[in-house]
Amino acid sequence: MKTPALLLAAALALTGCGLRPLYGGGPNGAVASSLTAVEVGPIEGKAGWLVANALRDRLGASGSARYRLDIRLDDQIQGLGVRRDDSVTRERRTLRARYQLVDLADGAVLVDATAGSDAGIDVVQSEYATIAAENTALERLSGIVADEIVASIALYAQRRAAAPAATPTAAPAPAPVR
Repeated sequence: MKTPALLLAAALALTGCGLRPLYGGGPNGAVASSLTAVEVGPIEGKAGWLVANALRDRLGASGSARYRLDIRLDDQIQGLGVRRDDSVTRERRTLRARYQLVDLADGAVLVDATAGSDAGIDVVQSEYATIAAENTALERLSGIVADEIVASIALYAQRRAAAPAATPTAAPAPAPVR
């Protein structure tokens, strides 16, 4: 059993190595307040609807937006396992997103990145079961892609919040040794 003193010592050791909690400051912290200021632009298709809803759930937008998230999706299903009679036995569903975080004040692109994941699907005799498995995979992939996008934006917000604080306190560069 760990004692409170040991846990405190471990926490202090981690802060000494430069690690900081991503959501430090809770709901009023820099990262959380930046995430709630992101509006999700329209995304085409069923996958777009799923990703947009997953993002809205994770971002918790409230009030006026300072940023817009523009996303283009690529959703593909590819047959992998093939029998002698050319019937597919396995599929791979891939969902990729190219996203940009845009500052609404000046239109500057702050983050331009991609996220994606894939899932394997067994193709069975029942067409209904296969379609249900494809839809379940899309729902799962939409959540994974949304998590990746939010994590990327949260890291950007953390770096942006830390950058102004680090600049004034930075020590001058040492003189070259001759």
